[in-house]
Amino acid sequence: MRYISTRGQSPALNFEDVLLAGLATDGGLYVPENLPRFTQEEIASWAGLPYHELAFNVMRPFVNGSIPDADFHRILRETYEVFEHQAIAPLRQLGANEWVLELFHGPTLAFKDFALQLLGRLLDYFLVKRGERVVIMGATSGDTGSAAIEGCRRCENVDIFILHPNNRVSEVQRRQMTTIMGDNIHNIAIEGNFDDCQEMVKASFADQGFLKGTRLVAVNSINWARIMAQIVYYFHAALQLGGPARSMAFSVPTGNFGDIFAGYLARNMGLPISQLIVATNRNDILHRFMAANQYDKDTLHASLSPSMDIMVSSNFERLLFDMHGRSGPAVARLMEMFKQTGRLTVEPERWNEVRRLFDSLAVDDEQTCATITEVYRDCGELLDPHTAIGVRAARECRRSMTLPMITLGTAHPVKFPEAVRQSAITEEPALPAHLTDLFEREERYTVLSNHLSDVQQFVAAHGNRGKPL
Repeated sequence: MRYISTRGQSPALNFEDVLLAGLATDGGLYVPENLPRFTQEEIASWAGLPYHELAFNVMRPFVNGSIPDADFHRILRETYEVFEHQAIAPLRQLGANEWVLELFHGPTLAFKDFALQLLGRLLDYFLVKRGERVVIMGATSGDTGSAAIEGCRRCENVDIFILHPNNRVSEVQRRQMTTIMGDNIHNIAIEGNFDDCQEMVKASFADQGFLKGTRLVAVNSINWARIMAQIVYYFHAALQLGGPARSMAFSVPTGNFGDIFAGYLARNMGLPISQLIVATNRNDILHRFMAANQYDKDTLHASLSPSMDIMVSSNFERLLFDMHGRSGPAVARLMEMFKQTGRLTVEPERWNEVRRLFDSLAVDDEQTCATITEVYRDCGELLDPHTAIGVRAARECRRSMTLPMITLGTAHPVKFPEAVRQSAITEEPALPAHLTDLFEREERYTVLSNHLSDVQQFVAAHGNRGKPL
């Protein structure tokens, strides 16, 4: 399997090199040169498999030639052994043909664990083989940071630097990052928003001279391995509800477009999916594109769903690549236009084609809380605010009542107590057993100004287990 850049100017790489590269040298994102496709018979034969075995079947074509089958089997088994629920991703029914896929039974209580527990093990595998040490630099709007640290903290050949917007993540999210101690773990609180953090990471990948020869590795959803791992649970959910003999619809809370892009790929790999719903909060750049072909930057607003407080969706470029016939030069021109003007539109025929599959909805805080209240009243399920946005979008945008509608449950409600309180629910969710002492643990993080030079100086000074790079 070879991987190419969405901007067409970087050399094709194999899976191992793509995992370690993250962002392409031309600023684009890596995608498979050719997407594997499964027959309905193949997919049907996977019904009843344990999650790690299903994951092997779905992901094997993407790693083919880079990891022997026996090693990949072992890595996947170890990845999902740490999840708290035997089903790994259980389904909960909310109503008639309406389901929530619970993706928060991993160590950090968020869907990011599905990919980042795997990514950490893959990095360890390849870095040991190569005898190489790397720096991980990532930006988080809440959940990616803790999942990345949890997934990679035992890697002997990795130094981790995670940037989060100061005072713009929930306390549980922050503490899940800042209470994990280690000489190779560094949490940085930026005096800015998530987009500022993300821009710093992108700029650092574009010019890595400050690392003095050490390689920079991405853990954000720009890393192909993140997307690859998320494809699996679409197959898992469909197989529980009669797929592939019947089609499915999914509603996906998303800010960076990675999780829903995985569903788009699952469909293109042969899984019958009739509808994908982009569910956003008031930071609605994706909704404005899907609804009106307007991908325009706007003011970023803090919300009760902070993991989606994102104004520029990195993975949207991967969809643009497919929309434009996989033309790297066309995407490069579009992204340069967006960089210069802060806005982007596509030809009407390309937009209309995408709208055949995608719908969208933007949900504000008041509607989010109303949905949490409604679902708890009607069936006793307590949703986190991101999942509530997904449920609201599913109910308002659903095209067919005969197809199963599955909302991706992206986080445990305990991570967002303020949203629960504002929903007038008196019984607050409890922390799981492995996190009961979270609020008593020592925290460690560094607050830095919103300047790239300050961040890069910090990384250079604290890499290599606290020794300057």
